[in-house]
Amino acid sequence: MAVRLSPKAGIKADQAAADQPDGLPGLLLGWYDQHRRVLPWRFAPGEVADPYRVWLSEIMLQQTTVATVGPYFQNFLGRWPTVKDLAAADLDDVLRAWAGLGYYARARNLHKCAIVVASQHGGRFPDTEEGLLSLPGIGAYTAAAILAIAFDKPATAMDGNVERVMSRLRAVTDPLPASKPILRAHAAALVPARRPGDYTQALFDLGATICAPRKPRCILCPWTAACEARKQGIAEDLPAKTAKAPKPTRRALAFVLSDVRGLVALRRRPEKGLLGGMMEVPTTPWEAGPVPSLATARSHAPLPGVDWTLLPGSVRHTFTHFEFEIRVVVGRAAGAGGGADLLWVAPDALEAQALPTVMIKILRHALYQRADG
Repeated sequence: MAVRLSPKAGIKADQAAADQPDGLPGLLLGWYDQHRRVLPWRFAPGEVADPYRVWLSEIMLQQTTVATVGPYFQNFLGRWPTVKDLAAADLDDVLRAWAGLGYYARARNLHKCAIVVASQHGGRFPDTEEGLLSLPGIGAYTAAAILAIAFDKPATAMDGNVERVMSRLRAVTDPLPASKPILRAHAAALVPARRPGDYTQALFDLGATICAPRKPRCILCPWTAACEARKQGIAEDLPAKTAKAPKPTRRALAFVLSDVRGLVALRRRPEKGLLGGMMEVPTTPWEAGPVPSLATARSHAPLPGVDWTLLPGSVRHTFTHFEFEIRVVVGRAAGAGGGADLLWVAPDALEAQALPTVMIKILRHALYQRADG
C-alpha cells in the first residue's frame, strides 16, 4: 500500500535537508560537478555569468528543446553580442533570426526588453525579482532563473523538469496543474544558500537526463535513496496530469500569388495577436468549421481579378491551443507587383523573410505542387 507524506511534513523534511551541507542539495551539487551538461549558454566553473546570455537562453528555451535552441543562440550571440547591440537591431532582423523557434511574441518581447535594459538600466539587467519582473517578456520562472544562474541568488525556478523531480521526490500524486503550489513549496524549501545558481542548473540537468518523463534512470540518481516515488514504485507514473480537452481545429484558405516576374506576394500580420508582426501568405480568417470555398473566399484574396487554382491536399500545423488546416490556391497577377500592403519577394529570397513555420509549409506545398504538375 502506497504511503503518502503530508505536504507540510514533506516540506519540513525538505527544509531540514537543505540546511545540511551533505543533505539533498549537497548530494545534487556533487553529482552536478561530475555530470553537468556542456551547453552553449552555460558558464564553466569559476567563470562569471553574463546575465545577457542567461536571459537570452532562458527566453529561447521556453517551449523549445535544448537541441533546437543551440544554433539560434549562437547566431544571436554572434550578431548581437551584448544587450545594447540587440536593442539597436531592427525588429525585422530579430524576427528573421528567430523564425523557426515559434511563439513569436517571445521575439518581440525580447527586442522590447533589450531596449528597456539598454535605455533605462544602462545595459545592466536588474538583480532583484521586482526589477526583473518589470521587464517585457519576463515572468516568474524567467526572473527566478536569471536571479539564480546569473546572480547566484537563492530563487525557485519552476519548469517542467523541476515539477517532475519534486513530484517524484515527495510522491505528490495530486495531478497537475492543481499540484503546482505544493510542488513549488517543496522546491523552494530545498534551495540552498550555497551555490544556488549551480543548484538550479543541476535540477534542470537531473530532470532532463536522469529523472526523465519515461523510464527514469533511478539507479543513477543522486537522490534515489530519498525518493518517495521510487520507494513506492510509482516514479514513472508521476507527475499525474489532468486529462486535456482535445484541441479545436481552425481552417483557412491560403492565397499563394506570384506576378509576371515570378515574385511571390507576402504581407505583414498585425503586431498584436498570434504570429504578430511576422510575414505571412495572405489567407482567409482562421476559423472553426470547414475550409471556405474559393467562391466565398474571393473577398479575402490579396488582389482582385486573379484566376485561382485550388491545389490538391492540405497543409496541417499544430499550435499550442489549436490545430490548423489550410487549403492552398495559387494564382498569377496580370502585371508586376501591386497591392499596397503586399511585399513581393523572389522565391530564392523567401528564407530571408520573417516567415513562421506554418507559412513556410504553405509555400513549400505550393512550390511542390507546381513542380509536380
